[in-house]
Formats: sequence, structure tokens, C-alpha cells
Amino acid sequence: MNRNIKLVVNNTFFEKDKKLFFDKKELQIILNLYAKKVSEGSWKDYGLNISSKQVGFSVFKNSTDSAVYKICKNFKPVSYNLKYLITDSKGKILKNSNSLKNLLSTTNWKKL
Repeated sequence: MNRNIKLVVNNTFFEKDKKLFFDKKELQIILNLYAKKVSEGSWKDYGLNISSKQVGFSVFKNSTDSAVYKICKNFKPVSYNLKYLITDSKGKILKNSNSLKNLLSTTNWKKL
């Protein structure tokens, strides 16, 4: 039985995957907001959704309910201002921006 085995060195597959997530700065901005909202008692839990088109940080008021908000990063936005989004539980865009920091700092979460 003849078996061909290849040793793969420097596989670029894993390097590409790094771009399909929030970078360190983006995640820090989101987690700082999350910590603030948890300390206020507004948010209770979170989840991450990852696909080839976007990554999302879902926010829950209760662990058993569906997500109230989802903070998304689009990898290939159709418009400049659709790179970062805040959506509701049904996927409706509530707010969008090309800057995550501006998006989260200017959002009035009580009015959403």
C-alpha cells in the first residue's frame, strides 16, 4: 500500500483566520463597555458569533433569553459606514459606523 504524506510548514490558513475576528483593540473596547454595563446591571451575558462574512458580539439581558443587541464587524462591507453595526435580536440595523469606538461611545443604549 503506497501512501503519500505531505508535511505542511508555514500554512497560511491560520494567518488568514486571524483577520476573521475582532482585533485586540476592538475586543478591548467592547469588553470595557460590557464590563460597565454588567456593573450597572443592564447586561448579564454575552456570546460570540463568527462567520466568513462577520463576527458578532451578542449581548443578553438574561442567560436564557435571546440576544438583545449584537455588535458586529463586517469583513467585506458593501458601504464604508457598514463596517461596524449594532443590530437588534431580529438583525435590524439600529446604528452603524466605520469606527467601532465612535459607534459604541455615541450610542445611547437606554434609547435603543
